[in-house]
Amino acid sequence: MRWIELSHRWLGGLIGLLMALIGISGAVLVHRDAWTTVTRKLDAPIQETEQVAEALTKIMTDRTARTIILASPGFAVHRIAYENGGGAYTDQSGNVLVHWDSQWARPELWLSDLHRRLFSGEAGEIVIGIMGLVGIFFTVTGTILWWRTRQTFNFRLLPKRLSRPAIVRHHRDIGIVTAPLLLLSFVTGSVMVFRPLSSIVLGPGAAAAIEVAARAPHPLSVPMGRDVDWAGIVKAAHVRFPKADVRGVSLPRKGNGLITVRMKQPWEWLPNGRTTLWFAADTGRLVAAQDPGHLPTQVQMYHLLYPMHAGKVGGVAYRLVMTMSGLALGLLGTLAVWTFWFHHKRTG
Repeated sequence: MRWIELSHRWLGGLIGLLMALIGISGAVLVHRDAWTTVTRKLDAPIQETEQVAEALTKIMTDRTARTIILASPGFAVHRIAYENGGGAYTDQSGNVLVHWDSQWARPELWLSDLHRRLFSGEAGEIVIGIMGLVGIFFTVTGTILWWRTRQTFNFRLLPKRLSRPAIVRHHRDIGIVTAPLLLLSFVTGSVMVFRPLSSIVLGPGAAAAIEVAARAPHPLSVPMGRDVDWAGIVKAAHVRFPKADVRGVSLPRKGNGLITVRMKQPWEWLPNGRTTLWFAADTGRLVAAQDPGHLPTQVQMYHLLYPMHAGKVGGVAYRLVMTMSGLALGLLGTLAVWTFWFHHKRTG
């Protein structure tokens, strides 16, 4: 039975380690815009058609640029992603402020990759999703187990001592205090990774509705134009949605012949909005547009998951709440690693 005990210890410690990494990295990323180092980020964001168009024209002279996230309040620089994996920040006129060839040069990028994918691409994202499901299970079962011992509740930020009984009691008591926050983080994160779960959280048919809403128009068999009329595209976008801000531009993917423009209407929670327009890559003519306000209710609710998970709504107060959720998970995970790996080694 020795191998069963060892397997239990190593699996428990591994789960604790992953939970700690997810929690601590998430708590730091909630404040990503505040600690990212780049000049001009506190400038007032500009949405005038002419200036946005001039910046896009200047940036797109580099034919390797694939995606641009435009300046926003609190982080007023444009972020460019290149096809070789590099990127850059530019001011709102398109002048490069910082350039990098790899995500490892920018802590905000590799930390985000750690939190979302464990540096392992799609496989890592699946592991993160599974950890979210494990977290939901632990939170629900832990709440049930706590109820039987509720008379002994004693809130402490840290366990009284680093013994197994003290850690278990601390885990139980601090877990019940943070359970609603942890459940919010686990549910929103898991549903974003495993979209079929949305039908459980948002009701039958949600996953199918979300998939339909995410589809782009039929591809066009046209090449990318050499001299795209970015001023015309930005103007057409503002004409179609006059109260919305242009938040992002993506060049054709997999040769679909469509330039995608993302906008954010005042009522949207998503930082970059879900208001989407598609333009022909050769002529710049408007092909289709999607107003998220006209999408099914289940899809609109799904679009709220990311801003709730990442603390992108509710201002500083809500960011602090989600920071507490991440730090609590980090603490619980770290103590689990100690209990399963190091404490047993010291006393076993």
